[in-house]
Amino acid sequence: MVTCVRLERRLGLTDAAFVGLSAMVGAGIFTALAPAAGAAGPGLLPALLLAAVVAYCNASSSGRLAALYPESGGTYVYGRERLGPFWGYLAGWGFVVGKTASCAAMALTVGLYVWPAQAHLIAVVAVAALTGVNYVGVQRSAAVARVLVLAVLAVLLLVVAVCVFAGTADAGRLSVAGADAGVLQAAGLLFFAFAGYARVATLGEEVREPERTIPRAILLSLAVALAVYAAVAVAVLVVLGPALAQARAPLAEAVRVAGADWLVPVVRVGAAVAALGSLLALILGVSRTVLAMSRDRFLPRGLAAVHPRFAVPHRAELAVGAVVAVIAATADVRAAIGFSSFGVLVYYAVANASAWTLGRRIVPALGLVGCLVLALALPWRSVAAGALVLAVGAVAYLFHDRVGRVVGRP
Repeated sequence: MVTCVRLERRLGLTDAAFVGLSAMVGAGIFTALAPAAGAAGPGLLPALLLAAVVAYCNASSSGRLAALYPESGGTYVYGRERLGPFWGYLAGWGFVVGKTASCAAMALTVGLYVWPAQAHLIAVVAVAALTGVNYVGVQRSAAVARVLVLAVLAVLLLVVAVCVFAGTADAGRLSVAGADAGVLQAAGLLFFAFAGYARVATLGEEVREPERTIPRAILLSLAVALAVYAAVAVAVLVVLGPALAQARAPLAEAVRVAGADWLVPVVRVGAAVAALGSLLALILGVSRTVLAMSRDRFLPRGLAAVHPRFAVPHRAELAVGAVVAVIAATADVRAAIGFSSFGVLVYYAVANASAWTLGRRIVPALGLVGCLVLALALPWRSVAAGALVLAVGAVAYLFHDRVGRVVGRP
């Protein structure tokens, strides 16, 4: 029988903020701008602003809830406590399934940048290494996240400087004339890159003075990420303009057009490092949600074990790492995780609905409506895949509930 041991509070404000930043200022900034520009046309910057507004509402709601429920699990816990077990479970299910696929895709991204011919092998090595880092303590994970984030920020600063001061830069390319409804779909795609502040909430049980630290860390990491995204988007647009939508590696293409070919390899290394940072934070977040769901017996009870020395959910981390490694070794999931954007928007819709019950309802209402609108504005394949994943989860919940009633499980 597994005893529910609580995790230790070892993270301060700076550590928590860097964990959030490692998830947000990750590989998304190197890849998300092109498909978003393809959907939005000249409306990329308005789409970025819209995604940021919805992200702020979600961050505000998550911060209030995390201060009230400083436990591992994030929105799984908030939905369970404020709306009922089903809604918490649905949020947790969507998060675990969607983000596990995201982990595998991020690991494969590392492999493709580091050694394309052996991308799957490198992906497995990356997963194993970061799972090992997480296993030996959350403080070490935060320290690694800090190094990765600072390295990525340095690369992005170089990209912005080179593009803004290039002779080919043209501020006229920032015009939003002709922007249409594609802005909504672009905002949904960009929102996925902002969603990393959820990692701070899922680590709620490991943060010192959580009532103060978590809301501050969430908003701080979101503010820095928004500033970085805005600066990079403007810099790339003034160089590439409409050609951004066709760029396979938009930041590398931007510095090449700006005449800084020497920076292209640096950008590619930066993208690999950013993907590592995102993968580190994703594994942390998924394992803590698995921990919370295991405590409630929605997942095997043994996964709720906490390491007596390192004070981490070591079995959950190893299980998540193993599943991600198998997927990354055997499948190319980069094009199959569109449902992850849908899932994360539903996840935050549950968070906003939970915050609605606390009063001060304007921000949660805006966040809830924004999440649902952006989710439905995504490409139909993403919506269909996401809805299917949630439906499977709902059926599993009903089966679990019925079995629990039969055997008299509490």
